[in-house]
Amino acid sequence: MGVRVLGCLVLLAFFGSCGNGKSKKNDVSLSQEMVKSGIRVENKVSEQKVDVYFGDELFTSYIYPDNIMKPCLWPIVTSEGTEITRKYPLKTVAGERADHPHHIGMWMNYGDVNGIDYWGHSEATPEDRKPFSGVVRHQEVVEADADDTQGTIKVRTNWDAQGRTQIKEGIELRFMDKGKVRIIDWISTLTAQEDILFKDTKEGMFAIRVSRELELPSDDPLTLTDAHGNPETIKVINNDVVSGDYLSSEGIKGEDVWGTRAKWMKLFGKYKEENVAVVILDHKKNPGYPAYWHARGYGLFAVNPLGQNVFSDGKETMDLRLKKGESVRFAFRTLVCSGEISDEEINTLGQEFSGLY
Repeated sequence: MGVRVLGCLVLLAFFGSCGNGKSKKNDVSLSQEMVKSGIRVENKVSEQKVDVYFGDELFTSYIYPDNIMKPCLWPIVTSEGTEITRKYPLKTVAGERADHPHHIGMWMNYGDVNGIDYWGHSEATPEDRKPFSGVVRHQEVVEADADDTQGTIKVRTNWDAQGRTQIKEGIELRFMDKGKVRIIDWISTLTAQEDILFKDTKEGMFAIRVSRELELPSDDPLTLTDAHGNPETIKVINNDVVSGDYLSSEGIKGEDVWGTRAKWMKLFGKYKEENVAVVILDHKKNPGYPAYWHARGYGLFAVNPLGQNVFSDGKETMDLRLKKGESVRFAFRTLVCSGEISDEEINTLGQEFSGLY
């Protein structure tokens, strides 16, 4: 089925937490424990980034260096100081997966826009693929500010394909501190500069690449970084620090969640002594709701409302079309949780978010 967009579509999603949904002693209480703290946003033009601080602690940075092919949020840090995002390829550490160098932090793009691949493009892309690869290029910071309730970053980007701009994008990022739960709202408006087809593909759309600790345990051989950041193949796998798991709104668990529809998805695990959770919730007004999930055991956690063919074994197709000048809006909420959060609390945050933007 093709989808023609004449106005503005809204995609709303969210991140929250973990476990079996039952409240425990260390659960996050939205009514009692989630409190505001001072928020500071600093635009550091010479460093090609905008930093977001909760109190004196760095929460995340909007970064746009020339050597990555889209802007992203990296790192992302819990209230206890744990970086939940994979450090590779931007930072040299031992013991991280050295795969998919285009998976950096939290980002939004797509794998087939009029035949151009924005999703898979990185410095490692082979030369013969470059003509078919696009760059989401940062243009300007429109606003970087904070008040008593939230920090805000507004930017403009261009989706560029071999010298031409296919899409002009406005991104609004909002950051809220609720104590054990840190919130990111990502709102993106894409305006077509030519007739656009988002061709159905699994390679998309809003994603976060998490640290090794939040991957799902596996005995398959893999490539990890050594102490110098160089990749080395490991055949005997040590899963001592790996504890991630998925749970969908439909009750599906583990790696079986990939390619299934769900209203929301939880990724949760333990990072050293800290329980950490990330949850994405879909919005009922989104195209293709409830969305399919491109959620992998190796650390890629993505929701893809536009990719349906592969996930449905060819039974469904979602081709999103924009005429030149038309716009489509996507909005995602991310909850970064230290400790556990119940399904009820996630649903409350979902209802709250569904009334915004």
